[in-house]
Amino acid sequence: MASHYSVGESPLSHFFFNNTKSSWLWLLARLYLGYEWVIAGWEKVINPDWVGTNAGSALTGFLHEALTKTSGAHPDVQVWYAWFIEHVVLTHVTTWSHIIAYGELAVGVGLVIGLFTGIAAFFGLFMNLNYLLAGTVSTNPILFVLSIGVMLAWKVAGYWGLDRYVLPFLGTPWQRGKGFK
Repeated sequence: MASHYSVGESPLSHFFFNNTKSSWLWLLARLYLGYEWVIAGWEKVINPDWVGTNAGSALTGFLHEALTKTSGAHPDVQVWYAWFIEHVVLTHVTTWSHIIAYGELAVGVGLVIGLFTGIAAFFGLFMNLNYLLAGTVSTNPILFVLSIGVMLAWKVAGYWGLDRYVLPFLGTPWQRGKGFK
């Protein structure tokens, strides 16, 4: 008969990821991430090259630049990602331009107000990953790492935000909230 083995959580990880006393730290990280995404998204939303009359032209330029980084022994952009850029994104560049602009803004707003914090951090991380795969460094590694922290601390990262009220009401996929009992 096989016995089950359980590994206890360290007090340090319990403090950072489960204790509301650490929520002030995650508030700072969340607000920084949110601010960065709101600014990036807003700049795109008001730019006609992203969502206006010339929608897609800015993204097309960015992607063509990324495609120039696919050669050499250690290319900045991998061949498989270049295929994705050419065959998926560039063929629907106007749609992707809108998704990126409004997606950045939505992630930023979600993080700033602390609503569905873990989900917002996940989508921010996913966008950062795509920017990194497209050969753009900038602040993306920093935002990527902070997003991982906010995702791991999702239970307390939104404590000083709307999650403090929304999550107990809605619940999680594995536990119904007060609104559904």
